[in-house]
Amino acid sequence: MTVLLTLIQAVFYGLAIYLAWNCCYLLFFAVAGLRKIKPIQQEPAVYRKICVLIPAYRESAVILETSKAALHHYYHGTFDVFVIADGLDPETIVKLQAQYANVIQVSFDRSTKGKALLAAMQELSAHSYDIAVVLDVDNIMGINFLNEVNRAFDAGYSVVQAHRTAKNTGTSFAFLDACNEEINNHIYRKGHFAIGLSAALIGSGMAFDFAYFKRLLEGIGETVGEDKELDFRIAKDQVKICYLDQVYVYDEKIETAQVFTQQRTRWIAAQVEFMKKFALEGFRQLLQHGNLEFFNKTLQAFLVPRMLLIGILCLLFLQSWVNPYGLPPVFWGVLLAMLATALLLSLPARLYQDKRFLKAVLRLPYALFCMCLALLRIKKAKKSFLPTPHKAATSPAIIN
Repeated sequence: MTVLLTLIQAVFYGLAIYLAWNCCYLLFFAVAGLRKIKPIQQEPAVYRKICVLIPAYRESAVILETSKAALHHYYHGTFDVFVIADGLDPETIVKLQAQYANVIQVSFDRSTKGKALLAAMQELSAHSYDIAVVLDVDNIMGINFLNEVNRAFDAGYSVVQAHRTAKNTGTSFAFLDACNEEINNHIYRKGHFAIGLSAALIGSGMAFDFAYFKRLLEGIGETVGEDKELDFRIAKDQVKICYLDQVYVYDEKIETAQVFTQQRTRWIAAQVEFMKKFALEGFRQLLQHGNLEFFNKTLQAFLVPRMLLIGILCLLFLQSWVNPYGLPPVFWGVLLAMLATALLLSLPARLYQDKRFLKAVLRLPYALFCMCLALLRIKKAKKSFLPTPHKAATSPAIIN
């Protein structure tokens, strides 16, 4: 009996250390993100030629508006828009070409965004462009997006991540997703960049030196988390990722529980994939090469998804009132307070002051249930791309 009780205590203390590290990590970078990032102000010496790549997987209903908005974007230099068409209707391709968008048609037994980007880059000449910009099929570039990207490259960066933000918040799930996006921006991009680390890539609204991007995509494989794979590859090269906090790309947020679950299934599957793949490599990079960036990316792969972290801490806090073993309620209460502080610091005031915020918070238990479902379905992500369906129309106020 004594051995069993000792084992139970050890499990609780091990869990406490792990969850405390999660909360400390999030709170540290939430506080770091309060530092202002000075925008790059120097005038560019040259306006580089840019290709805007938009992978479109069976999104005929959305891509026409996205392509049109991209083609109408204002840039001082020269840029071309390339739609990577995977499973688009023939009439949609004709309409895209009528808009003067370039269309690169691809087809795979198992489609992934990484493979589509690699196929497109292999078709383009190595000397055709200076910068490759990646957008999702629902993304709209904010005002001066390409000009500011060019400015960052002129300042010496070769990888840039812009501030992706919501273009729709009409439902509770869309509002929650918008909040989640901004928290990620604050902690993993602004917070890291503010203290001299690389910002994390987010999958779209990102720009690369053209030749470097072509090399990064080699052997990208069938991963469902191509942005994380690129993150690790860039960190291994010790190349700094710039974050443009005031440069926006607008992204459609998910509006239903079903789509939320599908999207999170893909995200969790990607996190598990890279946790297994780079766990030992992270320590090797740190100890043998002093590569803190790579080690930090590895640490991020071991963080509990925030929605699950909230649920786990609440459950542990409640059980501690009736369970005589483990840690007291005050410990779990402090961790909950740390997590709540990190999230509130990371959330723009305009969101938690919004009257819809309380309504969205009341949906958290259901969102947590969806996250649990996503955990149970991660094997499904290995068999299917699980793309996020889109339906939001372009807002004329965003087109520039």
